[in-house]
Amino acid sequence: MAVGIEALNAYVARACFGVEELFRARGLDLARFQNLMMRQKSVNLPCEDAITNGVNAARPLLDRMTPEERDSIELLVVGTESGLDLGKPISTYIHHYLGLSSRCRSFEVKHACFGGTAALQTAAGIIGSSPVPTAKALVIAADAPSAASRGTYWEPSEGGGAAAMIVSRRPDVLELDPGASGLHTFEVMDTLRPRPDLDVVDADVSLLAYMTCLEQSFAAYRDRVAGADVVDSFAHLVLHTPFAGMVKGAHRMLLRKYRGLPPRESQADFERRVVPTLDYSSRVGNLFSASLYLALCSLIDTGGPVGPCRIGLFSYGSGCGSEFFSGVLGAGAVRNLGELGIGAALDNRRELTFAQYDTVTELGGDRAFGVQERDFDPKPYADLYADLFDGAGLLVLDRIENFHRVYRWS
Repeated sequence: MAVGIEALNAYVARACFGVEELFRARGLDLARFQNLMMRQKSVNLPCEDAITNGVNAARPLLDRMTPEERDSIELLVVGTESGLDLGKPISTYIHHYLGLSSRCRSFEVKHACFGGTAALQTAAGIIGSSPVPTAKALVIAADAPSAASRGTYWEPSEGGGAAAMIVSRRPDVLELDPGASGLHTFEVMDTLRPRPDLDVVDADVSLLAYMTCLEQSFAAYRDRVAGADVVDSFAHLVLHTPFAGMVKGAHRMLLRKYRGLPPRESQADFERRVVPTLDYSSRVGNLFSASLYLALCSLIDTGGPVGPCRIGLFSYGSGCGSEFFSGVLGAGAVRNLGELGIGAALDNRRELTFAQYDTVTELGGDRAFGVQERDFDPKPYADLYADLFDGAGLLVLDRIENFHRVYRWS
């Protein structure tokens, strides 16, 4: 029985800033800029958070559905590392503002950047075992960068946005290969958010953990899928993308380990099978739990796969957990995403001045976990709000009243 992604969309925020310009403005070492392989990063305004990102990614998918199809959504799972309460899941807000049926499971899952894949695989298992053949799930991977990263080397790579997926037994975008998963996990302190005002990052440990998990999860995949080959089995490889430069190094390691390819052949394979997955990420930045699925959007939109083809996907979350899995891109994947205009949304973002960028990122701390009372008056960035949100019909954060978040449509 086929199960997988019926529809897929990404919200890539409405503003952006140049990564090289940020390096210069912050006085960061430009030698490290080249390693990122990034051009821009998407920027959330202070009235945006993980909830608005998730809703704004999902709403275009729901708008294309009939009332009967919307009511068939029996499950909402949100993967995030930007939760806003230790008990109340952000899925409750998203369920409300999307107007989903009350006959719906709703919960939030957390495992750093692995959260989106944890949500997807959970949804696929529930939908695949449901006695209702028309049942659907809405899976959302949504995060928002914290203000704590300002002035650090982590700041240039962090983007703002989310990915949304409809999961069903009609996987027009990606049919998951049943049982074809390789897993690897161990405890490590590589990146963490122990407080709302603190991001702790050990870049070297994180890189090593990512590489170890990619190598070992693919080894586990080969043990489960007889004859699997890192080159011959997959038309493309889609990897978790904290930044494009990390993916390039990971791909090179994988091909050296499992095929012994020299640098020239590895580079050619990278350009053919991986580069199409990196275009959007190099313009948006790390979307944390949505990073892998933004890369998938990029492949479908810019790589132009013709006809069904099998792809390999690698998901990693700090702390850490990982999974290498596979699926077949559907014949309708290119048309499905093309109708949503993700590339056009990227082109239409407002490029900020450094003064504007500094203002909105500093004010971003107002939306953090644990804030009890706050009005989100857009006056400090009134020109940006008027240009990007007024009349756009996007969800924005209006105020927080005794910890309860109240949103409105712009």
